[in-house]
Amino acid sequence: MKKSILWFLAIVLTLGAAYYQRKTGPTYPKTVNVNVNDLPYEIKLVRSLGLDERPEVKLKITDKTINAKLWYKRFKTNDEYSVSEFRYKVYPVNSFLMNKVFKITEESGFFAELPQQQPAGKLQYYIELTDSKGTTTIFKETPVVIRFKGAVPSYILTPHILLMFLAMLFSTLAGLMAITKHPLYRKYSVWTLVLFIAGGMILGPLVQKYAFGAFWTGVPFGWDLTDNKTLIALLFWILAVIMNRKKERPFYTIVAAAVLLLIFSIPHSIFGSELDYSSGQVTQGLILIFLSKISKNS
Repeated sequence: MKKSILWFLAIVLTLGAAYYQRKTGPTYPKTVNVNVNDLPYEIKLVRSLGLDERPEVKLKITDKTINAKLWYKRFKTNDEYSVSEFRYKVYPVNSFLMNKVFKITEESGFFAELPQQQPAGKLQYYIELTDSKGTTTIFKETPVVIRFKGAVPSYILTPHILLMFLAMLFSTLAGLMAITKHPLYRKYSVWTLVLFIAGGMILGPLVQKYAFGAFWTGVPFGWDLTDNKTLIALLFWILAVIMNRKKERPFYTIVAAAVLLLIFSIPHSIFGSELDYSSGQVTQGLILIFLSKISKNS
């Protein structure tokens, strides 16, 4: 099979996995369709906020006659709900143009303020919206959960994302080449391992440290799913490169590529760092689920 076809297939598979991961992750904005005074709106509710961002929830609604309230409380606590009024605001936004000139635009809508939490702290919230037809509650039964995180410098976050994407791309390409017995599969296997170490094992912990205060929260220190799936993929790729050093063994490359594609299709940040308000400790969601089951059975 021609190399160009393999590249095309690798790009399609990688983009598909990345898109699925992003759309299904617990930090991706939650979308809901609502009717306001007989006009349809698509609202995207924030589920992740950096400490360098405004602690607000936005309703992208242009009808200024409505009234809306945000009811919130700390996640997994017995707190009573507090209320924050949505207010229509217009914020100036600097847009960077290709000719290195900044253009000031506007971001408008209804905004409700939230109390900023420490990194890994979470709030749950729902919305009460009133128009001429009456009052509607949105996500009262299944509140939206928003997690706060520390600000990650762009000079760390951007190369981390880029290197991880390239590692996924080269991994998929190496796997396809191994399946078709293309002689370059060993070369791209090595590149996959190098990119994965740089993006996942060097820059990844730095991102984690800035965001949640710890370099590594996977095994043996915790059960963070993102860290643990990174570790699993790394071990498979180390094995694949070692087994192909002196002799062609495409099977190991195929398995490593399949494992990486599979586990990185798992939604990002599931069972990630989470602040336990009762103890004040940051742990992982899986541990909190385990502890909550113990407390219920005791």
